[in-house]
Amino acid sequence: MLDPRESEDVLGLYVHFPWCVKKCPYCDFNSHPLKADTDQAAYLDALIEDWQKQHATLGSQRLLAVPSQQFTSVFFGGGTPSLFEPRHLTHLLAQIPHEGAEVTLEVNPGTAERHSFSEFRSAGINRLSLGAQSFADTQLQQLGRIHRSTETLNAFASAREAGFNNINVDLMWGLPGQTVEAALADLNQAIELQAEHISWYQLTIEAKTEFAKRPPILPKDKILQDIEEAGLERLSQAGYTRYEVSAFAKDPAYCRHNLTYWSFGDYLGIGAGAHGKVTLNGDILRTQRPSQPRLYQKDPEGTPSTTVAADQLVLEFMMNALRLTDGVPQSVFTQRTGIEWEQIQPKWCELVALGLVREDRCATTALGLRYLDSVLEKFLGP
Repeated sequence: MLDPRESEDVLGLYVHFPWCVKKCPYCDFNSHPLKADTDQAAYLDALIEDWQKQHATLGSQRLLAVPSQQFTSVFFGGGTPSLFEPRHLTHLLAQIPHEGAEVTLEVNPGTAERHSFSEFRSAGINRLSLGAQSFADTQLQQLGRIHRSTETLNAFASAREAGFNNINVDLMWGLPGQTVEAALADLNQAIELQAEHISWYQLTIEAKTEFAKRPPILPKDKILQDIEEAGLERLSQAGYTRYEVSAFAKDPAYCRHNLTYWSFGDYLGIGAGAHGKVTLNGDILRTQRPSQPRLYQKDPEGTPSTTVAADQLVLEFMMNALRLTDGVPQSVFTQRTGIEWEQIQPKWCELVALGLVREDRCATTALGLRYLDSVLEKFLGP
C-alpha cells in the first residue's frame, strides 16, 4: 500500500451526503434533516455530473500523475451517507476509477438497519466508520444522538458478519459531566470490540451550533487532562498506535484517506459543500461546492477553483502535517508546497531549540504535539 505521507502517487476522492435524520447539537458540518421526499436519484445524477466536470477540468490530468491512474481512496462522509441506497453507491462507484482503493462509508448506528451491510459491501465499500460517540446512553441523549449503545453493538456485530474487517469507531471525550472512569469505559468497550481503528477526539463547542447557543457544562481542565492522559495510556496498552492527534490504529489499519489530508496530499471533493485540493502545473487549487443541496443539484460546479496564496502555503502544510505524530520527511514539504525547506529552516531551528519539533524530520516532539497551537503560531507571519 502506498503511504500518502511519503508518496505523491496518491489521490483521494471525498463524496458528501448532506442529509441526516436529525442535526446533532454539537455538529457544524454541512448537514440537513432528511425529508420523506428527498430524491436520492436526483442527487446521484448531480454527483455524477460533478464528477464528470471535475474529471474534465482537474481530475483527468491529476489522475495521470498516479501510476495506476486510479483513486487510492474514496470516502463517503456526511451527514449520514449510510442513508444513501447501496444501489446508488454501486452506480456512482462504477463511474469512478478506484481499483484497489480504500473505500470508506460513515455509518450512524441509529440508521444501520435501513440497508444491510452486505449490500454496502457488494456496492464496493471495504471500510466502515461507525459513529458511536459514546457507549453511555445518558451521554448519547445529551449529545442529541438518535441511537443507543445497543444499536452500536448490534451494528458492529452485523458489519463483522457481513465480512468487514476494517472498522473505525468514532468516540468523543470530555463530554458533559464526564469522569475519567466514564471516558475509559467508552474506550474499553471499543477495545473489547477489537475495532481496527479508533477515532478518539475531544468534544469542542463550535460556533453556530445548538451547543454554542446553550452550552452544556463540560468537565474542568484538570479532569480533561486526566481523561486524556488515562485514555492515551489505555489505548497504548491495548496495542493501538497514535498516528495522528485523534486517530489510533492497529497497524496496518491507518486510514489511507485521512493520511492524504494530513500529509497535504491531493483529493477531489464532490457533493454539496464538498471541498477539494488539487496540485496542477505548480499551483495548488482549492475547490468548494455549493452547500445547499437544492443549489448544488441545480449547478454542481457552483463556484470556480481558487489558488492557494503562496504566503499561506507554509501554514496550511504545517496545520495538517504536524497533526501526524511522526510527521513527514522534510522532502515532502518541498514536494507539496514547491517551497525549499531552507526558506523555513531558521524558524524550524528556533522550534528545535525549544524542544518542540524534531531536527531530522518535519514532525513535532511529544511536547510540541501537546502545544501544537504554539508551534503553528510560528508560521503565521512572513
